[in-house]
Amino acid sequence: MIDVGAESAAPGAGTAEKALSFISRGWREVRDSAGADLRLMRARASSFKSLADREFENLLSSSAAVLSTPPRPSPPEVEFVKRIQPKLSEIRRAYSSPEFSRRVLEKWSPKATIRIDLSAIRNAIVSEVDEVGAVLDVGKVKGQSWRMVRWKGVEEEEQGREWEPIRILKTGLKELERKSQSTSNELVEKLKSSLGSFVKEPQESKEVPPLDLPELLAYFVKQSGPFFNQLGIRQDICDKIVEALCSRRKDQFMYHSLPAKDTSLPGNENSDELDLRIASVLESTGHHYEGGFWTDLVKHETTDQKRHVAIVTTASLPWMTGTAVNPLFRAAYLAKSAKQDVTLVVPWLCKSDQELVYPNNLSFCSPEEQEAYIRNWLEERIGFKADFKISFYPGKFSKERRSIVPAGDTTQFIPSKEADIAILEEPEHLNWYHHGKRWTDKFNYVVGVVHTNYLEYIKREKNGAIQAFFVKHINNWVTRAYCHKVLRLSGATQELPKSVICNVHGVNPKFLKVGEKIAAEREQGHQAFSKGAYFLGKMVWAKGYRELIDLLAKHKNDLEGFNLDVYGNGEDSREVQSAARKLDLNLNFFKGRDHADDSLHGYKVFINPSVSDVLCTATAEALAMGKFVICADHPSNDFFRAFPNCLTYKTSEDFVAKVKEAMANEPQPLTPEQRYNLSWEAATQRFMEYSELDKVLNKQESTSVNADNLKISKSISMPTLSSAVDGGLAFAHYCLTGNEILRLSTGAIPGTRNYSKQHCMDLHLLPPQVQNPVYGW
Repeated sequence: MIDVGAESAAPGAGTAEKALSFISRGWREVRDSAGADLRLMRARASSFKSLADREFENLLSSSAAVLSTPPRPSPPEVEFVKRIQPKLSEIRRAYSSPEFSRRVLEKWSPKATIRIDLSAIRNAIVSEVDEVGAVLDVGKVKGQSWRMVRWKGVEEEEQGREWEPIRILKTGLKELERKSQSTSNELVEKLKSSLGSFVKEPQESKEVPPLDLPELLAYFVKQSGPFFNQLGIRQDICDKIVEALCSRRKDQFMYHSLPAKDTSLPGNENSDELDLRIASVLESTGHHYEGGFWTDLVKHETTDQKRHVAIVTTASLPWMTGTAVNPLFRAAYLAKSAKQDVTLVVPWLCKSDQELVYPNNLSFCSPEEQEAYIRNWLEERIGFKADFKISFYPGKFSKERRSIVPAGDTTQFIPSKEADIAILEEPEHLNWYHHGKRWTDKFNYVVGVVHTNYLEYIKREKNGAIQAFFVKHINNWVTRAYCHKVLRLSGATQELPKSVICNVHGVNPKFLKVGEKIAAEREQGHQAFSKGAYFLGKMVWAKGYRELIDLLAKHKNDLEGFNLDVYGNGEDSREVQSAARKLDLNLNFFKGRDHADDSLHGYKVFINPSVSDVLCTATAEALAMGKFVICADHPSNDFFRAFPNCLTYKTSEDFVAKVKEAMANEPQPLTPEQRYNLSWEAATQRFMEYSELDKVLNKQESTSVNADNLKISKSISMPTLSSAVDGGLAFAHYCLTGNEILRLSTGAIPGTRNYSKQHCMDLHLLPPQVQNPVYGW
């Protein structure tokens, strides 16, 4: 820095005077520019104040005009403006006073001391006096303050630039003025529209009206249908009550729930309309059902494109029973579509139980060995490689009930990541003594398939009527608590909650090939059937042997010369054969064999007098091979009536007539449609349709559209009385089956609440105490 003082070197006196003159001129220009800017600021501030005053006056005048309407009460917005009007007037007076303007000018006027950067001037002066070696120090003299200004360039550029604080302030004022105009206009428009909405006649509300009493009563009756059914009130009566209650409000809630342009609902039933009405009200309130006291909401969510289906059954090969064979075919044909992953879950028996159940002294040392046997048996019959998994759960054989009972919680042997859809073959059997996780809590969808008419078997036992009464209600209890849908193979089974009747079983493809072969031989003129009549079935009295012996004994003379070959093994084989010998009946007994055995192809007539079956698999197999079938006029045979080779009888005399008719004629060949109806492809299609599994797999939920074009679910987002009752039943069943004394008193096998030590060794399981520890002891 260079000091400029009163004392200066003589040779540079002229140059210093020029420099000081230049500085004085520059400062005067800066001061004039600042003064002009301040005058401009004052003018714009006055303009802004005048604009604000006009806007507030317009606002108050428009509000006063609206408030002048006598019948309407003052809106909240106008009351707010009236309350702040005195404050606005006070602010306007304060800002328009000369004292406020003076304070603003004092705030922004140049201060007495401003630091000015004179480095550029110093360089110019040094360059001029450099010839004479004079050096001037331009700086600060004691007792005297100098203003420091930043030199930005040449004089022309200095004149063209504004002072930086002034430029920022001017820009801010312009932006503030623009925003204030737009904001004030928006405020006025919003206030006017609000006031207009209060003044106008109220428009029709778009909100969904609340439920009224008839609708609540109708929904209560609809959800209480299963309970009323238990009291003996038929479902059609409940439907009529719901229809009567809905008819009073139907027009109103349809008008409110749907747009004005569309007053029709996607369904003709009042039940669907009521569901949509309830769903729309719940959606309008933002309600979402989070589950009840009994409900576990931890459900499986698929992370890939495929769904998972677990088929759980009560028997396994080599035990040739319907609950072992039919679920195996179902798993194979469900997996054939490759749309879902399938797991077949079958019971594993210890070596001691295998000796009691499996024929021909077959036994397996490991689950892997039995799985290989099952797969080989299946692939020999279906002709393709079935891609599904086989899993095992611990089971024990009951000699008294002649069936396998699960040991422990069956649900724990299905991994949670695969717990998506469950198919329970014989759901009542699987859950009689089930003490574990609720199926409908672990799985997203549970379908039960009823195979056996247990009531018919129990009625044949001692005190059968009393036992059948309790078993009937227990079956209702467990199927309702643990299933979403129940399929009954025929009307021979008891009525169950959530059930429909449909034959979802097919026949082994090998039998259809045998039928095609026999039809081809007959077309060529060869004799297809060289033998007469036969009967095949497990040799126990309940499988039709009692009815067969009674019919033949009663009409022994009418059927003179008629011989019947009987194939079967079972617990009652000695008694059956002894009874036939005492009555001197023309029955020839043979050991049991596979129905597809070549030795059985030559028979022309299959006789099945059983009325305890739900749907006899042997009957379907005989029809598939092109034979005559003589069976009782019974609900278990309703599916077979459509086939011309099925001859049904109602009386014993009618039985004799059907036998003579069949022995005197030749059966008709099956048409392609009839063969398809007997196949597993058709059975799988019927299963997908009647169980609604096709909708579940395709994620097709029943929805409708409300006024805002939003989908409304009819059932998912709302709690139901039925689901709450189902949960309570499941909880009560869990508590009762946890008591060992109650289990034993109702016929459970001792020690089946948990699996045994031998099961742990065979299936490589942790002990039950480790798998399900009980804390707090």
